[in-house]
Amino acid sequence: MDRGDRIIACYSNLLLSVSIGFLLFSVVSSQIPLGSKLIVEENNYWFSSNKDYAIGFLNFSDQYSFGVRFNAIYIPSSEQAAIWTAGWNVKVSSKAYFELSLTGEMILFDPAKGKIVWQSKTGNTSVESAVLLDDGNFVLLNRNKSAVWQSFESPSDTMLSGQSLSVGQSLRASSRGSLTSYYSLHMNVSGEMQLRWETSIIYWTVGGPESAVRAILGSDGILQLLDQQSQAVWSVYGEDHNDSDVKFRFLRLDSDGNLRIYSWENNATSWRTVWQALINQCDVFATCATNGICTLNASDSYVCWCPFRSTRDSNSECLIPYKPSCESGSSMILHEHMYLYGIYPPNNTVVQTNLQQCRSLCQKDPSCHAASFINNGTPQCHMMNSRYVGGQSDPSLGSVTFVKTCSDPIAVLPPPVPAPRKVSQKICVACLLEVAAASIVVFVMLQFSIGVYLFRRRKHMMQKSALPHIVPNATGCIVFSYSEIKDLTDNFKQQIGQNVFKGLLPDNRLVAVKDLNASIDERRFRAAVLKIGSIYHKNLLRLDGYCCESGRRLLVYELAKYGSVDKCLEEPRMCKRLTWRKRMDICLSVARAISYLHTGCREFISHGNLKCENVVLDDELEAKVSEFGLRTIQAEASSSGGLAETDVRDFGKVMVVLITGCQNADEACYWSYEKWVKAEKEMAMDQRIVVGADSEELERALRIAFWCLQGDERMRPSMGEVIKVLEGTLTVDPPPPPFAHNQQWPPDDESPSESYSAL
Repeated sequence: MDRGDRIIACYSNLLLSVSIGFLLFSVVSSQIPLGSKLIVEENNYWFSSNKDYAIGFLNFSDQYSFGVRFNAIYIPSSEQAAIWTAGWNVKVSSKAYFELSLTGEMILFDPAKGKIVWQSKTGNTSVESAVLLDDGNFVLLNRNKSAVWQSFESPSDTMLSGQSLSVGQSLRASSRGSLTSYYSLHMNVSGEMQLRWETSIIYWTVGGPESAVRAILGSDGILQLLDQQSQAVWSVYGEDHNDSDVKFRFLRLDSDGNLRIYSWENNATSWRTVWQALINQCDVFATCATNGICTLNASDSYVCWCPFRSTRDSNSECLIPYKPSCESGSSMILHEHMYLYGIYPPNNTVVQTNLQQCRSLCQKDPSCHAASFINNGTPQCHMMNSRYVGGQSDPSLGSVTFVKTCSDPIAVLPPPVPAPRKVSQKICVACLLEVAAASIVVFVMLQFSIGVYLFRRRKHMMQKSALPHIVPNATGCIVFSYSEIKDLTDNFKQQIGQNVFKGLLPDNRLVAVKDLNASIDERRFRAAVLKIGSIYHKNLLRLDGYCCESGRRLLVYELAKYGSVDKCLEEPRMCKRLTWRKRMDICLSVARAISYLHTGCREFISHGNLKCENVVLDDELEAKVSEFGLRTIQAEASSSGGLAETDVRDFGKVMVVLITGCQNADEACYWSYEKWVKAEKEMAMDQRIVVGADSEELERALRIAFWCLQGDERMRPSMGEVIKVLEGTLTVDPPPPPFAHNQQWPPDDESPSESYSAL
């Protein structure tokens, strides 16, 4: 260990020791003396002084582990999850016992195996007692009441609130049934927190050059990476962060390889997942192991299926159907939208080449079993030299996979050709002429048909070759060259917004291409696109691809049929379809989208530019928020531009525009508040709405809008509260004047009320 690592380790231990010192102040009565013993058959436990935690034997299908579990009275016994176990995956029989020996050694002994299966190796550290602290930490104490060993420094698969994971420490997932787990979470010396399969495959990473020294789960539900000054360099928020109703939280590396935060609320019946590292479980390496290819079903749950197995094969494993010794030759089977990787061994041979050459290289190499072609700016061929593979399949993936199979031998001999029947040798001249004429006609028609076919096929192949192949990562974004962008937009022919152009992909999907028209560092641009492209919500406009070539930075979005809300309000036919109910549905959809950006993503994201121009309607008039996260790319966020409160204020403006129908948001807010104060709220509603709103619902909508517009940002509600008000599950008080602290509203002598008298 070098000097820097020693400093980090000493710093982390000092912080933990200080925390333990405070906790030990009130737990003298719950100390466990030397010589104490717990036996499986007696079903006894040691408890923390607050009775929230217990330590003893935990039953796992008639096998037992020794560890700490939740014990709070309001958590049902079936939900009292284990949070630490002695050893990793150590199971004992019903005859086993745990002892804190007279020498200070913790010993787990199983008579059925006739040996000690785990021990703490603390016999020479002057241990005098043990204690289970009120935070769930099991500690061995010396005569000075200092900790010489603690479960928080030897974690298994779980971190509790307040527990740190320091550099060099790791979590390891528990096994799934009889299958040994290869998943682990590491905090490395580079300040990165990584999810790994075995030791070499890293499938999720956060942090980096900021030199974080530890990760910690706060009692407020925020997971952070902290530097040596305990300053956060990376944070992620659980859905219920800062919720006072939550009693317990923990972070666990589950047996499926995903990292999740769980919480327990008052009157709950089960633990609730409030955050997970990988939204798509198929992005976890070897999710299906060797049992198939991972794909998502209609309910977004993953399933494992085997596209290689024949109906006659009853083997539960999904193996590449090729053996180098097959004598019948081989053929390559094409699988689009699929990416494979080797599991045993977990390494591929990577070659930079094109699609056809990738297929040819694998077919000619006797050791190659399959090859996946991807293109993330650099075309790559990933060749696997093993039958044991994993992977995923999804329509959003642009990767192409070739699977080698042994060519099937001829099963039966062809039937014998019957002997020709003797015919008359007499020649029919008229018959010959008719046959010749018919042959000429058929020949001409055939040539014409072949020409048409070749023309269409060439056009199709040119279009198909224009669709790039992509790396199957969390974004699923297509990487376009600038020439491809020009082709799909017909050289930017049809402009549909500011720096936004309509385009058509080769598969006939319509897209909107936004030219950022800015000089943006390539590394920062790709990192931001990775973040934006990994966000999926039904009310957020999907990012389909991007272009990062030379100085050009463009984003490719799905195209919403009816365009932006502001244009729909201007167009009479569309405005007529925007009934009061539809407008409130749009408000609720936008609120849910912004709330997801704030609390549902891996890390907090501010929209930074929410307005009606950035809310679009699809073919079912469902609202989708676009251009979220662009301030991150363009680095234009002001001192308040990255805050949730700014998005809340902008949402209030969107609500007012939808209620009043007025496109000038600032003036509409001022004028509608004036009408509301005078008890003339019906006059504030867009008079083009044929069927009016319920008076109570209109009052509720205006109130929450004016709360969002409060000049003092501390008074603005969260988007979660806004959603509850719009759903009618939360009451809202009359708001104070919203413009008292805001300098951008019109002065009293410039009241815009006259401009709206016609409404």
